[in-house]
Amino acid sequence: MQAAPPAVVSPSLPEPKPETKPDATKPETPPEITPAAPPPATSHVPQSRPAPVKPRPASPEPAPPPPKPAPPQISPRLTPEEQAEAERHINEDISLAERNLRAASGKQQQLNAAQLDLIEKIRGFLVQAREAKRAGDWVRARNLAQKAQVLSNELVNSL
Repeated sequence: MQAAPPAVVSPSLPEPKPETKPDATKPETPPEITPAAPPPATSHVPQSRPAPVKPRPASPEPAPPPPKPAPPQISPRLTPEEQAEAERHINEDISLAERNLRAASGKQQQLNAAQLDLIEKIRGFLVQAREAKRAGDWVRARNLAQKAQVLSNELVNSL
């Protein structure tokens, strides 16, 4: 069933009468005004008008704020022995994850979308682990290296 299009109502204006010269012998009488017929009883939906657009004054571009300094890294103080141990674990996890990635890259043609996504995540964790290691954030570097290593084991097991 299809609805009828909305009705548009426009007021009807009386037709103008031709002007005639007044007869000098007749007294002047005001012209008769007949009221216009009321519009038909239909629902009238007022048309919405777009809001007028106010021009905005051109303002100069504000200068970009100065770059914020990097937030300080909060990490526990490690003794030299603890730092050496953490670095050894980080390097082991990174090398194991890289070895697993190389094993998976030999089968690149046979990998499904989930495995390819896993490879991208592992690479991201490895990059972040190396950055944290360079920054001396040993706890963060260890966590990221472990994540890369665990995901790489899952990848190899899924092949």
